[in-house]
Amino acid sequence: MKHPKTYHQKTIYKEEKKVIVEGPIPSMQLEDYYFDDGLTAFRPPKKQYEAVKSIADFEEGRVIIARDGEKIVGYATFLHPDPLERWSEIKMDDLIELGAIEVSNDYRGLKIGSSILQVAMKDSQMENYIIITTEYYWHWDMKSTGLNVWEYRKVMEKMMGKGDLIPMSTDDPEIISHPANCLLVRIGKHVPESSVETFDSLRFMGRNNQWF
Repeated sequence: MKHPKTYHQKTIYKEEKKVIVEGPIPSMQLEDYYFDDGLTAFRPPKKQYEAVKSIADFEEGRVIIARDGEKIVGYATFLHPDPLERWSEIKMDDLIELGAIEVSNDYRGLKIGSSILQVAMKDSQMENYIIITTEYYWHWDMKSTGLNVWEYRKVMEKMMGKGDLIPMSTDDPEIISHPANCLLVRIGKHVPESSVETFDSLRFMGRNNQWF
C-alpha cells in the first residue's frame, strides 16, 4: 500500500497569538523549528522532538504541528501501531495509530488539539485508513486542568470527535483495566470490509483461543 501525503494548513488567531497548524511535515522541515518547553507529556521536549522527527521519516508516518513562528506548541503523530501492541498482531497496512497528541499549557484554550485533528483529516488519503487511538487515564493532565477523570474523558472524546474518532469496545486488557480508558476509532470511507473484519478480530482477540 502506498502512503501519499498531501499538505494542509489552518491559521488560528487569538489576541496577540498567531498559530499555524499544518502538515504532514517532513523531518527536513521540522529541522527549522524547535519544541516549546511545555511539551513534556511523554519525555523531555528535546528528546520528543527527535522522536517526532523520526516518525516523519516513516513511509506511513505523519506529523501534524501547531507552531508560533518557529516554536512548535502542539503536534500529533500517526504511524503503524507499535510491534509490541496487539494492534500489530495481524499486519494491516491500512491501520494507523494516532500515537501522540500534545499541546503546550501556555497555548491551551485555542482549540489547537481539535484543529490539529481537523487538518490531519483533510488529506483524502486518510479515507483509506482505519485510525485508532488508545486513551489511558494515567496519561491525562488532570492536575493542571483541575478536571476529574470523567470530566477529562469527556473533553478527550469531544476533541477526538473533531477528527471523527469515536469510542469502540474492545477486550484489550489495558483498556478494560479502568472504565475511563477507551479505544477511539475512525474508519475511512474507502476501507474495504475485509479490513474492517480483520480489525474487529483485533479488537476482540480474547474471544479466539488461537491468540493465547
